[in-house]
Amino acid sequence: MTEIIMPRQSRPTLDLRPRPSIAILGSGTMGQGIAQVAAMTGHTTTLYDAAPGRAQAAHDGVAAQLEKMVAKGKIASAARGEILQAIEVVTAIPDAVHKADVVIEAAPEDMTTKIALLSDVLRHAPAHALIGSNTSSLSITELGARIGARERTIGLHFFNPPAVMELLEIVRGLETSSDTIARAQELASGLGKTAILVRDTPGFASSRLGVILGAEAMRMLETGVASAHDIDRAMELGYRHPMGPLKLTDLVGLDVRLSILEHLQREIGEQFRPPGILRMMVRAGKLGKKAGEGFYVWKDGVAQ
Repeated sequence: MTEIIMPRQSRPTLDLRPRPSIAILGSGTMGQGIAQVAAMTGHTTTLYDAAPGRAQAAHDGVAAQLEKMVAKGKIASAARGEILQAIEVVTAIPDAVHKADVVIEAAPEDMTTKIALLSDVLRHAPAHALIGSNTSSLSITELGARIGARERTIGLHFFNPPAVMELLEIVRGLETSSDTIARAQELASGLGKTAILVRDTPGFASSRLGVILGAEAMRMLETGVASAHDIDRAMELGYRHPMGPLKLTDLVGLDVRLSILEHLQREIGEQFRPPGILRMMVRAGKLGKKAGEGFYVWKDGVAQ
């Protein structure tokens, strides 16, 4: 397997240690991106989704992204083929996880859904498999306890788009073992990510900070302080953010941001109350890039 992402060192060295095999459950935007990252860094990867045809569509999406990278000279054409071969699309959970060293669920941000999915996983995955959740706000402690895998359940919170964003937020539950944490940190390194370790608290570190900034930007837009474009440019040019908070909300999904804010409001307090404009836009189906419109209109993947 061709190694695409090299370690971040002044004099890179080839890491010849065997890569853990990774099963990814859920093939939406995040699942697709995580699969791409895993395959590009030499991991044998299986991709599953409960919706018929969706995992294959995600595989096709990875192929399209890799083709763009070939066109830009970022990877060789031969590497593209190897990466795609490393991703196996499966239609049943047992086929996805029975040989997995690491399971990463990227299911919708709903505790009941995640519990049902991972409870099924535990009936088929090896006893040593690390159980990771890509949740951005739900309790890892509760998740591990309710599926009966307290010590080996951990948060693996990737950022969108996973193939580009360097950060991986590792979330330790109250009973997550030190061995699980060490394995997660080694996994992050093997994926070419820089990890931060946070304890299980509502919103962790990144979501708690990110959504409060996004919510304030929405309130500014709602009260006519400035346009969405100018609010975003203020943070991009004034604070060197690579993307403004409203455009980032479009990328993440307005429905996802609303769910996170509602959760944090219940858990922490009124400072996380969702802005009225966010609720109205979600009701109108203006969910951001995936719907073609949010705070921006999106055409061919580009905000207008």
